[in-house]
Amino acid sequence: MKPIKILFAHSGGGQGGVGQGSFDLVTYLKNELGNEFEILYPIIADPEAPTYQMWKNLFTKEFKKKNQPTILIGHSLGASMLLKFISEEKPTILISALYLVATPLWGKNGWDVDEFVLKDDFENELKQVNKIFLYQCKDDTIVPFKHFNFYKKAMPDATVRVLNGTDHAFANGLPELVDDIKINLSV
Repeated sequence: MKPIKILFAHSGGGQGGVGQGSFDLVTYLKNELGNEFEILYPIIADPEAPTYQMWKNLFTKEFKKKNQPTILIGHSLGASMLLKFISEEKPTILISALYLVATPLWGKNGWDVDEFVLKDDFENELKQVNKIFLYQCKDDTIVPFKHFNFYKKAMPDATVRVLNGTDHAFANGLPELVDDIKINLSV
């Protein structure tokens, strides 16, 4: 049986090895999910100086390869870029689940990077997404919890996982994410 493919959109910053960006979280997921899953972890052209166009190019290329339905995981910057891409570009693939980990908010209520800002009604453009999951530590040292509250309010049907602690990179893992992926597939 072919492994189930998951597209993972990484955080900002270097991704080349242990302790960098999403590298440790992806390694953990590969170990915990096993051979039943294949995690695709493409890196944008310059993760140290990301632009939305880099993400758009990467997602456009990757989504052309996908068979439906698709599982997506976004971590930090990658999570917000997945939301922007899906809501604005409206890819024609069915997304069985979208897992968003420590997602930053951009614009007037978040961080000030104009090209990363979501459109006001972005949540209405996620019709091809069957299930959405949100994960955030209450005391995340990078992304303020008010960002999480924004997404929770904007997507009231999302499954919400509020985690204890200060973690952002989840270098030691995120068991709740693994459990949700496995449970979601058995439903």
